[in-house]
Amino acid sequence: MPVSSLRETAITRIRNSLRPGQQQMADWRSGPLAISAVPGAGKSTGMAAAAAIAIARQYERSAELRKKARSQLIVVTFTRSAAANIKAKIREYLRRDLSLPQTGFVVHTLHGLALNIATRYPDLSGLQLENVTLITPNQSHRFIRTAVEQWISNHPGQYSRLLEGTQFDGEETERLRRQSVLRTEVLPDLAMTAIHEAKSSGLLPEDLHELTNKTADEYGILSIAAGLYEQYQNLMRSRDFIDYDDMILAALNVLTNESARKIEQNQVFAVFEDEAQDSSPLQTELLTILAANPNNPNQPPNLIRVGDPNQAINSTFTPADPIYFRQFCEECSLQERLATMDRAGRSTRIIIEAANFVLQWVNRHSSVNHDQEQITNDQGQITNDKRQLPFRHQIIHPVNPDDPQPNANPERIGKGLEIHTPRDIHHTVELLSDRIIELFSQDPTSASAAILVRENRQGRWLAEELAPICKLYKITLYDVGEQERRSHVPVEILALLQFCDRPHSPDYLKAALEVFVQRRLIETQDLNALATLPEEFLYPGPLAAPQSEPVQKAARLCRSLLRARLELPLYHLISFFALALSYDQAELATADKLAERINQQIAGYASMGTMLNALSEIVSSERFEPVETEDSEARYTRRGQLTIITMHKAKGLDWDYVFIPFLHENLIPGRFWVPPQSQFLGSFTLSEVARAQIRAALHDESALPDVTTAWEQAKHLKTAEEYRLLYVAMTRAKRLLWMSASKKAPFTWSKPENLQDQAPCPVFPALKRQFRDCVISQHN
Repeated sequence: MPVSSLRETAITRIRNSLRPGQQQMADWRSGPLAISAVPGAGKSTGMAAAAAIAIARQYERSAELRKKARSQLIVVTFTRSAAANIKAKIREYLRRDLSLPQTGFVVHTLHGLALNIATRYPDLSGLQLENVTLITPNQSHRFIRTAVEQWISNHPGQYSRLLEGTQFDGEETERLRRQSVLRTEVLPDLAMTAIHEAKSSGLLPEDLHELTNKTADEYGILSIAAGLYEQYQNLMRSRDFIDYDDMILAALNVLTNESARKIEQNQVFAVFEDEAQDSSPLQTELLTILAANPNNPNQPPNLIRVGDPNQAINSTFTPADPIYFRQFCEECSLQERLATMDRAGRSTRIIIEAANFVLQWVNRHSSVNHDQEQITNDQGQITNDKRQLPFRHQIIHPVNPDDPQPNANPERIGKGLEIHTPRDIHHTVELLSDRIIELFSQDPTSASAAILVRENRQGRWLAEELAPICKLYKITLYDVGEQERRSHVPVEILALLQFCDRPHSPDYLKAALEVFVQRRLIETQDLNALATLPEEFLYPGPLAAPQSEPVQKAARLCRSLLRARLELPLYHLISFFALALSYDQAELATADKLAERINQQIAGYASMGTMLNALSEIVSSERFEPVETEDSEARYTRRGQLTIITMHKAKGLDWDYVFIPFLHENLIPGRFWVPPQSQFLGSFTLSEVARAQIRAALHDESALPDVTTAWEQAKHLKTAEEYRLLYVAMTRAKRLLWMSASKKAPFTWSKPENLQDQAPCPVFPALKRQFRDCVISQHN
């Protein structure tokens, strides 16, 4: 048979091994295609098969035209581990099924792709990689803090208006407290949110300034955001620093040049994007340009985007917005280029039914009525607040009995779904332990299990409680949060060193106290009140008001650090601080490694200043990390292991048994609340109002929402995303899903010992009513 016929036979064989939704991807020839895939539908398998088939057909076209296959397929994924995974699958199809060289494609994360383009054209991108430093700014990053201080200095009038808040009696202690809140919390939070939101969408500081004319509020929130953004950009340019958004912008700068754009487009015959629901506007623009035909710009781009709007769980803390993928799906649907992968083989049927029930219940009980709700604005007027339902109506279906892929919709363990209502969190641990011991004794090495928690503090508490039991029964316990906490060692040590260097600085004192709170060495309390007058807090005089026991404990810890600073040589300080923070063995090893590196760097020039400079550079100058030799996903899903992991980090993974404890209303869906220390500004936060207003502008809404409407939109977005997070967590389970909401739980997990009555997540009682046979009665 001719080579082309043999290859076509192989292509048909690959296609027949796929499910109907995956086959639509494999049948793609050109143009745009949207794939909306439910959890467990086999997105990566379908994309790898479709990619291999597309590469094979491109080889055929190149052979017919008698030229080398110079153009290639670009596959874009969300994480490095996903990139490694799909690359291996594509290579396997090319080698095993198609007998082709394992070339003709590249797999990138989106930022890796952008950096690749930008560095090939440094003159056009303005990005000289050897001269710049990549950073990941956060609220405490020195550039954000410096931008805040410079804005305050340049805008005394607006800053004074913020200090006044809704009311102010002029009392000096309260003024100092408000200054601390604004400088260390409110303004850094606004800067982080607004800069990232605007920059990732291609908006410049002057664009934000223009938006201020479309809305009005007593503080001029978008005006403040624009000023902070401007200061931040100036700082970044002056120091040759870039952030991840700059990488996308640099690549787009290259592609505005017609010659460079055609060179890049000629090297690409198509672009496949995974996890498209998490894209930002600029990312979408970059991929659309690359997928266009350089010889016919009006021709639709060769672009396949695969995603699931119902698994969009990043939009309340990143610029990702599922609205853009939804719009792409709608546009493709009009052209009959929308494929729905609605059959999933990951989970047993009862788990699929439970996930579908949650989706339908949440949409039915959402505050949204026909995608529109009337609310009252600041002026008492009724306004229409347009919102989307939390979920796209896309039901998961089990696969057909003759499904070509193995182990689809596996047999359930026990009831498959178990719903518990323990007395309290300690009873929860008892029930968890009993079930885990039972499951692992039946199948100690071949099954995988995970406990999914909403926040790391829950995971840390659970790990401490379960460790003795797991040790007794020889069950491997892997706490993902504990592994990641080691990366915070340099940040925490830097905070303590900065305090020791300038103990009278309210900012540095507060940062040190925050470390103590995070490490649970002191109780959660109003740190702004303590840091406002450092001398009075650290060394109270005879006329000072008596300090409470939690305040005294915090002061004693701080004084112990200051004594160490005076009595110990510099090279011993880091090790002492590590012990003072009660680090575990792994954290102590990390601290020792850090101390050794710092001491080598400052050898011969040892001083507190050089030590701080060296450590600040380690903390703030984040460069690209190599792909880890062991796949992180494999570490999380090992057989015979019980993994404790957050719901966010569990996305894309699955286990035979999944346990979801602590399903309480105060965490899912939770609520947007205004921290007590910043309530002087009003019943909203500046950062979330700015985010909602910027997004409204990007969605081409005719008028920007006022403060009240913007705050309501932010609350709705959070509620919708929290329910999607629960849906993602539930769909990680293959054979058993264990869920619980105890009657008593902590209000905050920073104080797990303080138990009180807690209402369950609103969908939890509905699940109990719907799946009565799965409710496990509790025995006292």
